[in-house]
Amino acid sequence: MRRRIFGRDHEDFRGTADAFFRRERENLDTWTSEGRVDRGFFERAGELGLLGLRVPEEYGGSDAGTYTFNVVLSEAAAAANVSLVGLRVHAEVVLPYLLKYGTPEQRARWVPAMVAGTTVGAIAMSEADTGSDLAGIATRAARNADGDFVLSGAKTFITNGTNADLVVVVARTGSGGDRRAGLSLLVVEDGMPGFTRGNPVGKLGLKYSDTAELSFDDVVVPGGNLLGEEGRGFEYLTSNLPQERISIAVGAIAMSQAALRRTIEYARDRQLFGTSLASLQNTRFVLAEVAAEIETAQQALDNAVVELDEGTLSPEDAAKIKLVATEVQARTVDKCLQVHGGYGYMTEYDIAAMYADARVTRIYGGSSEVMKVIISRSLGLGASR
Repeated sequence: MRRRIFGRDHEDFRGTADAFFRRERENLDTWTSEGRVDRGFFERAGELGLLGLRVPEEYGGSDAGTYTFNVVLSEAAAAANVSLVGLRVHAEVVLPYLLKYGTPEQRARWVPAMVAGTTVGAIAMSEADTGSDLAGIATRAARNADGDFVLSGAKTFITNGTNADLVVVVARTGSGGDRRAGLSLLVVEDGMPGFTRGNPVGKLGLKYSDTAELSFDDVVVPGGNLLGEEGRGFEYLTSNLPQERISIAVGAIAMSQAALRRTIEYARDRQLFGTSLASLQNTRFVLAEVAAEIETAQQALDNAVVELDEGTLSPEDAAKIKLVATEVQARTVDKCLQVHGGYGYMTEYDIAAMYADARVTRIYGGSSEVMKVIISRSLGLGASR
């Protein structure tokens, strides 16, 4: 089925993105051994304009005005089997918060450097005891006599945690009967006394995605580093979730397409029982089923991208797309690894890394179970009282 969200400009951009990720793929072994991508990766991406696709030109961005170029970027990364998680958090999660809720002074101070890749961004929401329950955040910040915030607490599973120069921290600055009230977004900068970070944590997959624990021991955060209005953090977080979930879905389907392409190539080359693996009926049927499922999800996802651009994508529909896309990815990489047989379990083949990397997409950005809660509520199926 023809995809209707791309034009000539997108295909020209795809050539640039493809070439970039093919070059960067040469660094995978080094990144994996160090547990994180090097900071130069962000700077090289910034030099090509890959970090400011939807950022106004006054801050050094391209001001593309559409999310479709981000889709092309994710697909180019997947084609090279390079994870875009750290880059996505930097450019598609942190930057939108700064642009939407930052003051003119804050935007002028932080956004150009993030677009250039010389400043790396992260967002610190998750805590050891809260997971997807944002309303349960325990990290706290209180105003001192100077009007600054004194921040205390810890965050875990933070993407770009060790590389980040700037971390948007979700902290409880107020109290009340509603657990969602009283949360605020504070921008913590590298070098602030009391701000420490652990080494990259070991993970099942995405081994070169920089993931760390962050600690805040009475960190004095200037009042001017408050992002948006105090106490409205939960509202801000939920307003950006549709785009965050769409970005995860885009990556999931892009990786599914890449897994299918690699498996078809493998099946054509692999000789078994005196013929190619691709000629066996079971192989053909399995891959036909995979292709049909991916294509169906792709069309739904493209439609959601259009609605995201139009500003009409609801949180419930974003949850549906995220749920479907990541579950399709899980089934795809599992079946594609099975087609590879024993070789699929060997790390010299890309499908092994794709299998391990895919597992987290059903967890971060809101687990599949949370997506089902959101969807069921939209159906009027709230919990009985």
